Amino acid sequence: MAWLCDDITALVSSQSLIVTWKDRTDMPYRPVILGVVGDSAAGKTTISAGIASILGEDRVTVICTDDYHRYNRKQRSELNISALHPDCNYIDIMEQHLRCLAAGEPILKPVYNHQTGDFDPPEYVCPREFLILEGLLGFATPTLRNAYHVKVYLDPPEQLRRQWKIKRDTSKRNYTTEQVLMQLNKRERDSAEFIRPQRKWADMVVQFYAPRDSSDSEHLNVQLTLRSTLAHPDLSDVISEGSNNGEPALRLRVGRDEGRLTEFLDIEGRVTTEQAMAIEDTIWSHLPELQNQRPLQIGTFVEGQVQRHSHTLGLTQLLIAYHLLVGRLEKERTVTEERE
Repeated sequence: MAWLCDDITALVSSQSLIVTWKDRTDMPYRPVILGVVGDSAAGKTTISAGIASILGEDRVTVICTDDYHRYNRKQRSELNISALHPDCNYIDIMEQHLRCLAAGEPILKPVYNHQTGDFDPPEYVCPREFLILEGLLGFATPTLRNAYHVKVYLDPPEQLRRQWKIKRDTSKRNYTTEQVLMQLNKRERDSAEFIRPQRKWADMVVQFYAPRDSSDSEHLNVQLTLRSTLAHPDLSDVISEGSNNGEPALRLRVGRDEGRLTEFLDIEGRVTTEQAMAIEDTIWSHLPELQNQRPLQIGTFVEGQVQRHSHTLGLTQLLIAYHLLVGRLEKERTVTEERE
């Protein structure tokens, strides 16, 4: 199977499909790229969907790196290899495609179907103003890591992630609870060796966790590890605001993480709608060139078959989108200055 990004014919041998790439996306600047990495069922797709809704879905290309699996579900079982292992993925093709997309070039992307556990026909993908790559091994190599403008790692407590995975895989991927638990135990070694070490490369680490007095999924607390590799917005105006139970809605402290001096921003799960809107307004105030947007999708997630909403999720999505919007504005200013 050949994957090309030049104006030449690409041959997909498995289906004898010939696609000629002639029409390129006419963008005055290259896309701003976000990488979202985390273990299976860590919330990557949910985070990415909300960010795309803030940016405008017609301006965003979202790619799941699960599509670059080397083997289907049956083959992985026969070979006794998990999808978390780099050898089970076409990392080199992922790198090549990311280079193409970063340069504004289209790709012919493989498609992995989680419901069937097999591959669907490939799809033609053009980059838009923003590009989101979410998956298991997005920070696995220097080539991948260097391509992103913003890198986010999702790091929920293991017990919470396991709950999410059971709910998702039994409701959407045709697994039984016993099969999911067996898979989790079997994958633990690969998670520890290949997935979790990628945390150290992130600009922002996101950890949702349950409050002591509640396990309500709509009111999870979140801790954001804000590393100095990004210039994060000043939230001092709302840091002192109280929540509905008297605790601060936001708490900011400085500590060490991965051997580096780091800021930690905690958002309380019981933050009220009014407080959440005040925090959103503060974030948007740092982007006066842009219109304040509150899409309905922000903060929404699906639990089993039920759609729910979380203020901490929405605020996390907005904080990540903020950095992408800053990157876009910087590119627009550069293009304007060059034209002048």
